[in-house]
Amino acid sequence: MEPNLFKYVWQHTRLQQLYVLGIVLISMPFLFLSLDLPRQIVNGPIQGAGFSAPGDTQTLLKITVPFSGSEQTPPVVLFEGFQFDRSATLLVLSLIFLTLVIINGLFKFYINTYKGRLGERMLRRLRYELVDRVLRFPLPHMRKVKSAEVASMVKDEVEPLGGFIGDAFVQPVFLAGQALTALAFIMIQSFWLGLIAVAIVALQAVLIPRLRRRLLVLGKQRQLTARALSGRVGEIVDGMGEVRANDASNFERSDIVARLGRIFFIRYELYQRKFFVKFINNFLSQVTPFLFFLAGGYFAIQGTLDIGQLVAVIAAYKDLPSPIRELINWDQIRQDVQIKYSQVAEQFAPGPLLDAASQTALVAAVPALAWPVKVERLSITDETGAKLLENASFSIERGEVIAALGELTAGADVTADALARFVPATGGSIRLGDDNLNDMPESVAGKRIAYVGPDSYLRSGSLMQALTYGLVRAPARAQGEPDLETHETLASGNPLYEPPGESWVSYDLAGVDGLPALTREVLDLLTMVELEDDVFKLGLRVVIDPDKSAAIAARMLEGRAALRTRLTVEGLDDLVEFFDANAYAEQASIERNLFFGLPRTGELTTAALLRDPSVEAVLNSEGLAGELFGIGRQMAMTASELFRDLPPDHPFFEQLTYMEPEELAAYDALLSRVDGLTVSEVASADREDLLTLGMRYCEPRHRLGLLNDDMRLMFVEARARIGATLSDALRQQIAFFDADAYNAGANLEDNILFGRVVYGIADAQRRITEQIRKVLDDLALRDVVAEAGLNYDVGPGGKRLSVSQRQRIGLARALLKRPELLIVNRGLSALSARSQQAIVSRTIARAKASAEVNPMAMFWVLASPAVVSIFDRVLVFRDGRIDEQGPPADLAEQDGEFKRLVG
Repeated sequence: MEPNLFKYVWQHTRLQQLYVLGIVLISMPFLFLSLDLPRQIVNGPIQGAGFSAPGDTQTLLKITVPFSGSEQTPPVVLFEGFQFDRSATLLVLSLIFLTLVIINGLFKFYINTYKGRLGERMLRRLRYELVDRVLRFPLPHMRKVKSAEVASMVKDEVEPLGGFIGDAFVQPVFLAGQALTALAFIMIQSFWLGLIAVAIVALQAVLIPRLRRRLLVLGKQRQLTARALSGRVGEIVDGMGEVRANDASNFERSDIVARLGRIFFIRYELYQRKFFVKFINNFLSQVTPFLFFLAGGYFAIQGTLDIGQLVAVIAAYKDLPSPIRELINWDQIRQDVQIKYSQVAEQFAPGPLLDAASQTALVAAVPALAWPVKVERLSITDETGAKLLENASFSIERGEVIAALGELTAGADVTADALARFVPATGGSIRLGDDNLNDMPESVAGKRIAYVGPDSYLRSGSLMQALTYGLVRAPARAQGEPDLETHETLASGNPLYEPPGESWVSYDLAGVDGLPALTREVLDLLTMVELEDDVFKLGLRVVIDPDKSAAIAARMLEGRAALRTRLTVEGLDDLVEFFDANAYAEQASIERNLFFGLPRTGELTTAALLRDPSVEAVLNSEGLAGELFGIGRQMAMTASELFRDLPPDHPFFEQLTYMEPEELAAYDALLSRVDGLTVSEVASADREDLLTLGMRYCEPRHRLGLLNDDMRLMFVEARARIGATLSDALRQQIAFFDADAYNAGANLEDNILFGRVVYGIADAQRRITEQIRKVLDDLALRDVVAEAGLNYDVGPGGKRLSVSQRQRIGLARALLKRPELLIVNRGLSALSARSQQAIVSRTIARAKASAEVNPMAMFWVLASPAVVSIFDRVLVFRDGRIDEQGPPADLAEQDGEFKRLVG
């Protein structure tokens, strides 16, 4: 990257900078005129200069050709102007002054808006370039960087650059022009007063930057420590399981405390020096008016300076400190952002990047690979120089299935990474026919070669989006009328792409002709990798919008009726308590009973429901507020008595289902505040907290004996009154239970069940889920639920899924794009040996079955060697070398490393 910020800015915005500089220069004469007008107003109509007698007039707005007159000839007059008396002259000059103020304000408005737009364009360009460089980082380098630090630099550290980029060239010219105009005007009025102003300005320009040098060092330290803190917090979040498993929470707290302490003292010193410099600067700014009053007043008394000039000088100086101060601040910001930019540029220049053309080159049709793949004397070393692989040679024929065996550091893993172009070769080569593998464009390699590692990355989004990630190809952009978005995208140096969406999915890569066929193919692959049942369960947990998916909602209502009948026939209806609008649901919380429904979105909280005036009125009139308050207080007291002395990570907290361990201390303090008080006597916040807690109570689940029949009846009666008086705004946010309607706030399983599984009956949940599954099979709805499961949000990096699920999804995603070469590097290591064997066998069988249409070669680093016999050839790695290779049957007859590994 260009290390100098000014060169970077000038390189991309020189025409815009020159344009706005021209606007700045045009604005300077108007500024000068606005400074001179107060003198004319004071000396002329106010003091009467030129109006010696009543009725005298003066000529205003007379226009002559500049430099056209001389001592012998009068100037050329273009316009004779107007004659005004004293009062009219005052009015006209004042209106001209107001007009100049407006003009100067409009100049500033336009210049600042243009600078802001220019800065945001450059910030957008810079952020895009940084992310673009991350996408081209060498993968070995990516293993050394912290994702949180990179994200912090792209998001936060370059943010100040956007505000400065627009000011980089314009601001110093604009501010210096204002200051010089004011100084020139002061010098014209009084040389000595001008000399005083110049001396003070020179002192500020020399002294303040010197005092600020230490601030730059502290600013750099602050930035580095803050970035390190961001990276450390990211590590804690990523490794939270290990932190808790190793009782390292307090160790991490200690580390954070130390880092925060370093940041505190850096920032404290920064503030001290910053405000001391500000004090000096303000002092020097205020000394000048003192000298003007003293010296200017003396000159006025002596008659060498008239009052109008003195007033004009003071008014002009009013506009002088601001640009000088801002110019000094600009210089400070300049040095600060240059440091920031240089550091970012260093971090995003890790060495040779991937060729940009390799990634951005788009091809209309992805060409086939050239065969065979030849690995010739391949050697690989890490960044320390240690040899990971040495002189490995082998070939892969089209459609050949090869297994690689060896310990983790034997060399098989790094060979797979080299075939996937993840690590560079330090010796030898990998060739496809006559072409070098590393010279292949990413648009070809990314579609014809698939890689599955031990930890597949799943982009945040739906499961279907994660599976089709390998099918994305830049679509042809529709040519239409250029709009503002297109203009700004190009002006910011960003490429024009279609927004992410279905248009990016290339169906032809998967060998299908549309979304329905693609969905069918996806479900078949998920069955092959043993994820069909998982996706079905995820589908049962998906919440759909019945307005957008009316057909699915209608079929789920069929399932609801069929399940009720089936449970009765099987004698299992005692395992479920179905919702009844006229009865209290024992297996549901008090909140579900009171409102008899579910929030349509997670934004509707219990506290928001309690604040509704109609709800509050019903609870108070029926005495239910006091009952709920008592239940909430008793729940808090019970939790305090049982868990007060336990650490937050104690396993006993798994039994505390109505509050988080971290909330216990807050409820302890709350109990001490409400001790002996009634619901009407406590503070509104404490009242709301205990009522919210009471709303969570479910007798069979929490078993505290806090409900009786009278209270249940009161809650059911209050249900009807709340339903009748609830505000329209709140009513629209609740999906009420209705036996004949689909509930928009519940997932598919809850809609089919329309009730709650009874607590306390062994294996009840499993048995009910099994019955739901059978009902869906009978109604041919299993695929419908599975398709709904494809909409399940996998979370950031797929963290809502287990490692084994992510690995199987990674394999399914790789197979979906029908690659010519599949590389699997211990991609199923989290699965049992039986599951690995079954999935590998099915994958190879699938590849063999489609060999005539779509032959696929495989290089499979096996985590379990039990399935090695079904491969065409085996490479055995040992100590960074290929120790043996050949058909598995031949190697089994020889005494060597193969026999030891296979057993």
